[in-house]
Amino acid sequence: MAFQPPEFLTFEEVVEVDKALLTAQDKFLARVSLYSLRALKQIAQAKDLPVDTITDCQIAEWIEQDESLRQAIGADAAFQQFFTQLVLSSLLPLRQASQATGVPIDDLTIPQVISWFEQQAKMRLESQ
Repeated sequence: MAFQPPEFLTFEEVVEVDKALLTAQDKFLARVSLYSLRALKQIAQAKDLPVDTITDCQIAEWIEQDESLRQAIGADAAFQQFFTQLVLSSLLPLRQASQATGVPIDDLTIPQVISWFEQQAKMRLESQ
């Protein structure tokens, strides 16, 4: 199964993130995490593995080797590395959201991820 580059967020999803009580930086991070979640789910589906069992190396190799993805993001090694880092860096908040909700990463919903970002922002504010 060829990797189909995940779509960016839909208009409705962007509106949902924008409605969240988050700073601009946190909204950006939430959007990146949601986009990466989509990519991770597609990689996991292609490898027939749960998202949380895919290694960083498998993600990087998949991004580097998949021809349809290379066509979508280009053969530029620097951009491939950037895209890989984007997806990998999103794993931390997704794992934390998964743990906080008790829901596997594969089953996280957009509202759950946004809610986790809101909870983190609230905790940061309260600690200041």
